[in-house]
Amino acid sequence: MLDPINFNFRHLRAFCEVVSCGSISEAAAHVHLSQPAITQAIAKLEHILGCALFTRASTGMTPTVAGNIMAARATRALDKIRAGAIAAQGGPQVRKSTGFSAFDRMITGPQLRALMAVSEARNFSLAARRVGISQPSLHRLARDLERVSGVEFYRRTPQGIALTQAAEEMARHSRLAVAELRQAIEEVAALQGEDQSCLNIGTLPLARTAILPRAINALTHRRPDTRIRVVDGPYDDLLHELRHGGIDILIGALRMPVPIDDVVQAPLFDDRLSVVSRRGHPLAGRRNLTVRDLAAYPWIAPRSGPPTRAQFDALFARSAITAREALVEASSLVLIRGMLMESDRLTLLSQHQVEPEIRHAMLEILPFEVRQTPRPIGTTVRRDWQPTATQVLFLDLLRDVCARSTGGD
Repeated sequence: MLDPINFNFRHLRAFCEVVSCGSISEAAAHVHLSQPAITQAIAKLEHILGCALFTRASTGMTPTVAGNIMAARATRALDKIRAGAIAAQGGPQVRKSTGFSAFDRMITGPQLRALMAVSEARNFSLAARRVGISQPSLHRLARDLERVSGVEFYRRTPQGIALTQAAEEMARHSRLAVAELRQAIEEVAALQGEDQSCLNIGTLPLARTAILPRAINALTHRRPDTRIRVVDGPYDDLLHELRHGGIDILIGALRMPVPIDDVVQAPLFDDRLSVVSRRGHPLAGRRNLTVRDLAAYPWIAPRSGPPTRAQFDALFARSAITAREALVEASSLVLIRGMLMESDRLTLLSQHQVEPEIRHAMLEILPFEVRQTPRPIGTTVRRDWQPTATQVLFLDLLRDVCARSTGGD
């Protein structure tokens, strides 16, 4: 698949201007390029994408369906680079020189690739290795971006290279621009009968065991060529990836209120926690269980921070009983399952998380009703995200799986 960072951004601007103006001659005056240069830029784009972006006529240039798709995505990508440039020059930073007021129009793909690589590696040598160029070449690209912006982007520290706030903003917007261009490539390829779809999903624990596998299987049954990448981790890490374009959708327990205003949440269903034990636990089958009964056994508790931990603390706080003795804090479902099956420990989990283990008689739900406010489970996406057809299909399938799994609640 074509790497979106390899697009010539100057060519993209010229292309978008021709779409807007309807003619090469008028666009030439706006982007300060000659007509032959613009003609050549469009030809290169069409060659890269493998399709015509315009129909040519004596009356002007009319974008094809592929041309309109590419123009919409390219415009959004260039707008994000522009927003990153404005944020970089407008925030608190150290000025290195006067720079250029519209330096986003001077940025090249290799410069952004260098910036993003350094932001991930925090080291010029490691970043150069990841990009596949020499360290001096990457260093030159990185410093060229500083020069045109007039803003300090990199600082040396004992731990390596630290990015300034200006560089972090520029890197975040650059990744979002790359995500837009990747979607453009996928959508144009789909018009030509090629499925180059890619779906990047971030998942929190509850969705990993049953809901997400079913949705992915349903999607790949419909679109077997779709490439799917699933990333798990703590909520804050996944939110960072989402906001930086590393993942498209975050699935799991929603946060109330929404942690930041550039993401939106959509509920799928309300989930309740249950007390989970091994099959044949001494408390299994007993009626009228009390908190004191539960506190008599060692527990596995969620780590501090996630909403589930607050529910765990509230369970015992209401009765002034603690379950701190021999307490183990863990978030790995694999570890929790292993400890439960080999001991009399108890834990709080959603029934959705242990559905396979319950079905195969490995774990069971104790007959104790946890008084709680139901947790909303759903999706989190970027506020201005415009999904591809494949991404829309996945969301539809995910909603269908959740409706069936929860009995339509």
